[in-house]
Amino acid sequence: MKIALFPGSFDPITKAHVDIVKRSVGLFDKVYIGIGANSSKQGLLSVEKREQMLRAVFESEPKIHIVAYDGLTVDFCKSIGAQFMIRGIRTVSDFEYEKAIAQMNHVMAPEIESIFIVSKPGYSSISSTIVREIMRHGGDVSQFIPKEAQAYL
Repeated sequence: MKIALFPGSFDPITKAHVDIVKRSVGLFDKVYIGIGANSSKQGLLSVEKREQMLRAVFESEPKIHIVAYDGLTVDFCKSIGAQFMIRGIRTVSDFEYEKAIAQMNHVMAPEIESIFIVSKPGYSSISSTIVREIMRHGGDVSQFIPKEAQAYL
């Protein structure tokens, strides 16, 4: 069974995240969406709210499992039996950042392969960080997030 983890903060989930997940589902038997605690980012939504939001967005997809975790992502991959880690790439700077992480992960857990999925051009400027900033200033983010997620914001 091919099991993958798509880790992230998903604070909030964006249409770019949804696109990466939907494109991943056909490649794997099971896809975990892992809500990781990121100490370098100030969270807007609680982990519980993010879990609820993700479940609402992907409720009709039986291959997708939503779970929150703490600690190193490679350790979490091992705990769920994931052989693959999915990472979305929007820009060249994303690639450089993700490549460095993938190389370090490979040293720590060579049995886990990083899979990079390049975002569709229309989604390359959408990030949770930018969406949070728009929200903090009272802007309309409905065009950047899935409609199922809007009730949780």
